[in-house]
Amino acid sequence: MPAKSIPRENDKKLRLLFEENPQPMWVMDSKDQRFLAVNRAAARLYGYSEEEFRELSAASLQSEEELRRFVNEMSDSTRTTPGLWRHRTKSGRILDVEITMHPIQQGGRDARLAVVLDVTGRRQLEDQLRQAQKMEAVGMLAGGVAHDFNNLLTIITGYSQLVLNNLRVDDPNRYSVEQIIKAAERAAGLTQQLLVYSRRQVLQPKVLDINRLVSSLTAMLQRLIGEDVDLRLVLRPDVGRIHADAGQVEQVLMNLVVNARDAMPDGGVLTVETGNAELDESYTNKHMEVKSGSYIMLAVSDNGTGMDEATSARLFEPFFTTKGVGKGTGLGLSTVFGIVKQCGGSLQVSSELGHGTSVKVFLPRIDQPLALDPEAQRKVLARGHETILLVEDDDMVRNLVRETLNRTGYTVLDANGPVEACRLSDEFQGTIQLLITDVVMPKINGRELAGRLVRRRPGIKVLYMSGYTDSAIANMVGLQKELAFLQKPFTPVGLIEKVREVLENDNLIRRAGSE
Repeated sequence: MPAKSIPRENDKKLRLLFEENPQPMWVMDSKDQRFLAVNRAAARLYGYSEEEFRELSAASLQSEEELRRFVNEMSDSTRTTPGLWRHRTKSGRILDVEITMHPIQQGGRDARLAVVLDVTGRRQLEDQLRQAQKMEAVGMLAGGVAHDFNNLLTIITGYSQLVLNNLRVDDPNRYSVEQIIKAAERAAGLTQQLLVYSRRQVLQPKVLDINRLVSSLTAMLQRLIGEDVDLRLVLRPDVGRIHADAGQVEQVLMNLVVNARDAMPDGGVLTVETGNAELDESYTNKHMEVKSGSYIMLAVSDNGTGMDEATSARLFEPFFTTKGVGKGTGLGLSTVFGIVKQCGGSLQVSSELGHGTSVKVFLPRIDQPLALDPEAQRKVLARGHETILLVEDDDMVRNLVRETLNRTGYTVLDANGPVEACRLSDEFQGTIQLLITDVVMPKINGRELAGRLVRRRPGIKVLYMSGYTDSAIANMVGLQKELAFLQKPFTPVGLIEKVREVLENDNLIRRAGSE
């Protein structure tokens, strides 16, 4: 075989290696950035045929700003480290690509061989991880703030209620005290939203029919949006069921509806839609916190002002609002975020400036019968005679609870922490019927204290209370309808009702101390 035939054979192999390589590759002129050759993988990635690709230049794939940066890098013939770029495909889809370039000669020209790595999916996951870390950090801060405020609100509400109970009907101070209570209730509503966002709220989930829930709120929603907005319901009849807290799902719907209404200052059409959805791996790969499977969809859409990409990206951040000063807390949509994530669901936002917004909520679908709603029976507040051991490290909250219980006939032994509680229990010779303890305390938590006291006093019952419960506390104290829990802030009436309920429930004795 003649020697000159060897290079030709090598050229054929190199050409085959280039054309059939699964990695997108091209050869580009160093001067005018026109494509001299592209392989099939690059053509598939960008949506152009190989012939179309060879008629293009770098300007066809990049923005003007990125093109200038690309030209500068091309001028450095020694640069071979990967660069990160945003490219546009033939269909208009944006790709994040990592490109490594090597200087070569092509037909006597200075050229670059580019190896392209599509990192779009990886960048999306990285962005989601950064967003999740940021939201988790803000959530921890929000939950801590809400916890401290709930202690203060418990004191304000409790003592105001005690004062109100001792005022005559015609006392001029009644109005002032009632206004204090109303203000405290509004403040409690804000802290509740913070707890929902931070996923530190105790929920009471049950099996729900989403269509029934939406239908029951129609009249209220119509009042919320006003007469200039046309409310349309598109409820699929065979939609599945969900396992969630009814009040929280109602809050999701109302917050989304109010947000949609505010996006239509001159009126418009607001559509609430339900349906079934299957989220497959193509969706869950882009939303790493969601598992693939069957979901129900609750969508709220409007034809209002819409949002740009920057606003959409911050939509669910707490305290972020596009409304004027004094016109919004910025907690409505962050509350939606917290509820949906706590339910194991997902959110999808589609918006375009001038054309409106659609927010889709996906909640896991279940195949279980609907929960039966028991008849609401308001208990008559009964006086007690039992002895209660109260453990609370906040002095003002402890004083309020002790005073409330004393006024209702109970004997109260109060301790500022677990160590003192154990001492009081050991020294007291009589029967202690109930332990009321805060969940989070220094050194020994409420569950550990309850375990110790139940072993020493097998007949004692336990009522836990806290300003918030994160997932670790939820696991620790059960909360799956097994243990008694009182959420702060609470009123004196709520405290007395819960105490009576626990004292009359024999099932709580065994469960309170189980490890």
